[in-house]
Amino acid sequence: MADMTAKMMTNNLADPVTVDPFELVMISPQQWDQKAHLFDNICQEQMNVFAAERWPQMNIDCLHFKLGDQLVAGCLMMHRSAPLGLGGLAVCKWGPVILDAAAENAELIHDQVIEMLVQKYAVSSRMMLSILPRPRPAESNFAAEQLLARNFKPGSGLPYPNRYFVNVHVDDDEMRASFGQKWRSHLKKSEKNGLEFEHCDMSRLPVFYELYRAMTDRKQFPDYSAFDSLHHLMDNIEDSARPELFLVHHEGEPVAGGIIFTAGDTAVYLYGATNDQALPLRAGYFMHWEIMRWLARQDRIKWYDLGGTDGFLGLHQFKNGMVGKAGVVSTVPKVMNYAHWMLPRLLGNGLFLVRDVKAQVMRWIKSRKSAGPNA
Repeated sequence: MADMTAKMMTNNLADPVTVDPFELVMISPQQWDQKAHLFDNICQEQMNVFAAERWPQMNIDCLHFKLGDQLVAGCLMMHRSAPLGLGGLAVCKWGPVILDAAAENAELIHDQVIEMLVQKYAVSSRMMLSILPRPRPAESNFAAEQLLARNFKPGSGLPYPNRYFVNVHVDDDEMRASFGQKWRSHLKKSEKNGLEFEHCDMSRLPVFYELYRAMTDRKQFPDYSAFDSLHHLMDNIEDSARPELFLVHHEGEPVAGGIIFTAGDTAVYLYGATNDQALPLRAGYFMHWEIMRWLARQDRIKWYDLGGTDGFLGLHQFKNGMVGKAGVVSTVPKVMNYAHWMLPRLLGNGLFLVRDVKAQVMRWIKSRKSAGPNA
């Protein structure tokens, strides 16, 4: 109750033009995950249970920023020091997170948190500070602009940076009218196929896993996701932030499924799966429509983040039609890097260069394998 009261008071914490200095409090990973759902722009990348499994070589700091006894922001930082005092690397993915993203001074709060991270990691700990701002359903990304203003340098970006956001903060009729014409047509046809939609508990996860394995075996596409860590996430995440599972059935058999992160004000499409029957039944259209209707009934959720496309044209057409007139196609910002000292800058840039070259080589190898022996 105290945390929720603090959230309601965020708009009154300070004059909207300024904010008072914050107190930085380091908490345990368990405490962080327990309170993560309080932040409006929390996402899976800022959950310790997700980050610790996916990046086991990194140390993790869980930071709360308070004004008096009121929590206003937070950040999960991953870091690793180089030997011989040569510096190190501190990474923030899709953070910091703000308790009340709609507060008048939310952007100023975010900017002050960035300044405190710079002092803690780049100046005092002599690390390169690397921040990947969260993509946002807007033409400009204020977080990326703040980092540029603080002399962060743009680093590497995604080869296909488009991000697709559906506006679910509207009623069903308005949302449906927003879809592209072809998308609406496919949806109408799917609704005549006797499909059934199910919002499931976690006991149905094995059904989803089977659908996903069947899909990857069938399509033989390169999978760049963190699917291998999903089992750990679902088994260990706090109930307050646990992703939701949805399935679509036809004649009693599961044909499609989706796992959606719903803890903040923007739901994120984490994983989807279909079997051979799903395409002719247009089950994907039906499933996403019903998921959007479910999200629209959640008071806190305003946007449905569909993720990217990895360059697949068909996926772009599908997601773009779903975004429609009321949604937004934005871009994932580039990684933004700052080093106060020379050695951390050289070390950090070298590490990122090696990582980027390795990623390009792995993508090339996987694309050749998926193209077959005659490619």
